[in-house]
Amino acid sequence: MADVPAQTVAETARLTLRRLSPGDAEFFHRQLNQPSWLANIGDRNVRSTIDAENYIRTRTLASYQEHGFGMYRIERKTDGVPVGLCGLVKRDTLPGPDLGFSLLEDQWGKGYAREAAGAVVAYAFGTLNLPKLLAIVLPTNARSVSLLEKLGFEREGALLANGDRLLLYALHRPA
Repeated sequence: MADVPAQTVAETARLTLRRLSPGDAEFFHRQLNQPSWLANIGDRNVRSTIDAENYIRTRTLASYQEHGFGMYRIERKTDGVPVGLCGLVKRDTLPGPDLGFSLLEDQWGKGYAREAAGAVVAYAFGTLNLPKLLAIVLPTNARSVSLLEKLGFEREGALLANGDRLLLYALHRPA
């Protein structure tokens, strides 16, 4: 599969969200191995930058091609430094795309997650013309639950995935 250019999909006052590329492997490896990622999202068996590059090539780039969306690198406009990931995931276990987000732990508390997630929601409804977004979250992940509710997501129920009880949230495109 050919590399997809690392194109910008959304911008905010402070952030740029762009498609991942294999060149993001070092950052991606760091992101996927943080304690908060492992506890709240799960182990993706990305043990090295080589694993991260392969994951980006086989999963992330494939999602861009197949679905027209995926996870995006969040970077500060001021210096281009990556602060986390935010985007859309199509899971076989859900009837539609779901919003995912995670910041590097040293970037928490700066409002980046809300800013990036709001930009992805606007992109999903405006550019991609999606009618509805879903989100899944562990009930113990209070920060993510709070962010989803601030974005207007409403709880629709719960589901079991890989032995974990998850809360299911939804947000409909405004009329």
